[in-house]
Amino acid sequence: MRYRLDLTLRHAEGALVRVLGATERRGFRPLAVDGEAGSDGGPWRLYLTVEGERSEQQLALQLAKMHDCLAVEVAPC
Repeated sequence: MRYRLDLTLRHAEGALVRVLGATERRGFRPLAVDGEAGSDGGPWRLYLTVEGERSEQQLALQLAKMHDCLAVEVAPC
């Protein structure tokens, strides 16, 4: 199934790489990445479309545990 993840990330070096790595290690394949930087070093908004057979809630819980991730919302595509 395909899911869209709407994430709010801290403005930190390597945050995007860590999120993508965690997503792939959990068995999801990133299909599309879009985002926007916050003003004056504020949080980033990341929109990530992924595909996988595992539970999207498990992925959301794992990403929410990351220091870089401030918020996670999951919706089916």
